Amino acid sequence: MRPAMASLLRNRAARRLIPAFLVAAALLASACGDDGPRLSRLPEDAVVLAFGDSLTFGTGASRSESYPAQLQALIKRRVVGAGIPGEVTAQALARLPGALDEHAPRLLLLCIGGNDFLQRSSQAAAAENVREMVKLARSRGVEVLLIGTPEPSLSATPPAFYADIAREFGVRYEGAVIGEVLRDRSLKADPVHPNGQGYRIIAERIAESLRDGGAL
Repeated sequence: MRPAMASLLRNRAARRLIPAFLVAAALLASACGDDGPRLSRLPEDAVVLAFGDSLTFGTGASRSESYPAQLQALIKRRVVGAGIPGEVTAQALARLPGALDEHAPRLLLLCIGGNDFLQRSSQAAAAENVREMVKLARSRGVEVLLIGTPEPSLSATPPAFYADIAREFGVRYEGAVIGEVLRDRSLKADPVHPNGQGYRIIAERIAESLRDGGAL
């Protein structure tokens, strides 16, 4: 085959491969990007309500090191820390309407369930209570970022119901960070609570999720 003809054939083959390459690149970029539910952008005067138990209160660290306090500094929005140590999901469900009335948040960060697991209460009941809290917030026009709380185990992974509820209501979900922190002894104040550095990582992960979701 003459060199000119071989070069022409190679060029034609290359041109045929270019569209396929572009499609593959687009798919790869999509796979690497954030594909969770989108959030409305938070105005600078918006209130974010961090609601939960001791993990939200900041047990194991100073109040200024709690994840809500550190998150507020990261996102430059007011973050109200409404965590009560020892609270179970049934108590949180009863408390949530008043907290929503008092603070009128644009966004709810919901992190609850650990005490139900520690007390070996019904997981089905905990799931239903969490579902009702998400449903209540959404019925009031409050967006939700659901944070999965791990069961007490070596794997420190949240029950599947958190992800199921997030899919059911189309809300953003962060299911990994608390388990990652609690599996690292250097990030814990005790077996079930982070230290200040651990709460910092939680705050950073939530801020990242908010940015990825379009809230910031």
